[in-house]
Amino acid sequence: MTEGTVRIDGNTLRLPGGVQVRFMRTLRLPEKGTHALPPGLGEFPIRRVEDYADTVPAAWRARGGVMLPVYLREAMWLSFAGTSEPAALQVGVGKVCAVSGKPWSSRLTRDPQNYVVLPRQPWLDGINSGKGTVRQFVAVPLGLGATVEGQVTGEEVWGGVQLQSFPLNDTELAAWREAERRRAEAIRDMPLPAGGYGAAFPMAAPAAPGAAPAPAGAPASRPRSAPAMGLGVGGSMRQEVYRDDRPLKAWAKEPAGRVFVHLVTPPEWRRITGEAPPPSPVDRAAYTRAGLPWFDYYDQDATDLAPTDTLGSVQPVGDWIGDDHEPWQQPSPHQVKPLGDAPGKPVEDGDW
Repeated sequence: MTEGTVRIDGNTLRLPGGVQVRFMRTLRLPEKGTHALPPGLGEFPIRRVEDYADTVPAAWRARGGVMLPVYLREAMWLSFAGTSEPAALQVGVGKVCAVSGKPWSSRLTRDPQNYVVLPRQPWLDGINSGKGTVRQFVAVPLGLGATVEGQVTGEEVWGGVQLQSFPLNDTELAAWREAERRRAEAIRDMPLPAGGYGAAFPMAAPAAPGAAPAPAGAPASRPRSAPAMGLGVGGSMRQEVYRDDRPLKAWAKEPAGRVFVHLVTPPEWRRITGEAPPPSPVDRAAYTRAGLPWFDYYDQDATDLAPTDTLGSVQPVGDWIGDDHEPWQQPSPHQVKPLGDAPGKPVEDGDW
């Protein structure tokens, strides 16, 4: 991959340094209580903004990046499975850091930590609420004050999701690659167990199922403004946001790549791209009745980040746009499962 470029491979965003990010559809949790990790229900389709320059809003063209369709109050999580080398990834929601609650920055910080460490962090389902929990990402329109951005900054200007990746510095990366080479050699030279195949390999973070349709061409029509969407918060779930165990100086001082992810309503997605949006999410009762799994992830060797006052005060979406009347069906115990250079055109960055 060319240095500094972001690309789409299917529905995967590939940032410089081997970072892979997928946006996963999921069940929305109740806003009371703490729950197991909800399952993935397939990937959100993503498209480059510049491929639809005639139909996207002018502000989107200026910011560049990619876009994806999301329903009102639909929940999502970010999967980092497939990331190949260590990276520090900043995740912004309306240019508010989802880890620290601080304003978006082009620098890494440790007090408070404003990034997640890949591939150690296999996923991120919401904003950091500390004590081994996050609060679920839930899509809401701008203008109501319900987004994280609106509640933290008092304004709703940006919306969407922002990603920015930092690799290890040259010295640290060379040392890491040499250690990985030696480890691979040691594994290769291990004798096979008697009477069977294979040796012990480290387990990668599980990838979520699901696929999305291939891109289609954009219809020619006059561009106009589109309803802007951002992320608020929903229910709480058990998930750690890990503290970095490397010194801050181990990371590069400048980001290797960044991308702005615009969130668009399904009707606007159809108008802009000419594609049908994904079907509306399955309701929780049907999912639980089918006996499909939920997940409980715990890493005893990692240290969870403490909560921040800024993010701790963010109120759930229901407080702004009304109660969730969808009945909650509690999963049965057997449904909760314990878990332990790319193709495509470069994504154009812009002014944000």
